[in-house]
Amino acid sequence: MSESQDIDQILKDWPYQPGVISARLVHAGDGREVLQMRIEMGLLQLETTGRPDGSRPDGADTYLDCLLQQSIADEKFVLDDDQCFEIDREFLQFYHRRIGCLALREFRRAVADADHTLALMDLAAKHSSDREWMLSHERYRPFVHFHRTQAAAMEALRQPDPEAAIAEISQGLDRMREVFEATGSAEEFDAHELVVQLVELKEALRKEYDTGLTLAEQLSAAVANEEYERAAMLRDEMERRSPRPE
Repeated sequence: MSESQDIDQILKDWPYQPGVISARLVHAGDGREVLQMRIEMGLLQLETTGRPDGSRPDGADTYLDCLLQQSIADEKFVLDDDQCFEIDREFLQFYHRRIGCLALREFRRAVADADHTLALMDLAAKHSSDREWMLSHERYRPFVHFHRTQAAAMEALRQPDPEAAIAEISQGLDRMREVFEATGSAEEFDAHELVVQLVELKEALRKEYDTGLTLAEQLSAAVANEEYERAAMLRDEMERRSPRPE
């Protein structure tokens, strides 16, 4: 083995730390940015755009894009075993990159990768004939929403916009509640560890930034109290603050 192929020194200079997600952004030999993660048995290197392994399945950016094209072309599209195996691979790749981006505080990238994973779950749920395989992924949906909500809230704080951060958490909790209700476990929602963490984060932000109820929360309260004139005013204000398409 030539000296250039030996990574012993790299591993020695970057020791593995149990329980810690160690990640870094570096430039490869051709100048492109890549994300590296130190794992117990070595090193992972992932592309920062497209599919993390850099491949282009059938010319598509990701395997999800490839399958979406097939499902559009065939309304009776059903996943076969090989496609399920490839979906599993893409799930794992995007998981590694998502947690690496979170560790590096690359929150926009983490949100994008979480959205990709959720879309891949949607496709798997819609087109799989293997319920057990589909459920093996669905049980992680709250966890992916948790990551996405964390990342979106932290990105909003960079603006800084604590009200937007709190709104992101509220929306994330709503999405997670929908998942629990859809699976018949709504009674477990309030006590679930991930839900508790997000609620605690939201209240911590309210206290730190001295932020009251968001417009969306005020609107919900107004509707619940049948204050319809106030609700209309709040909707108008939310519409006014919404970003306009360029």
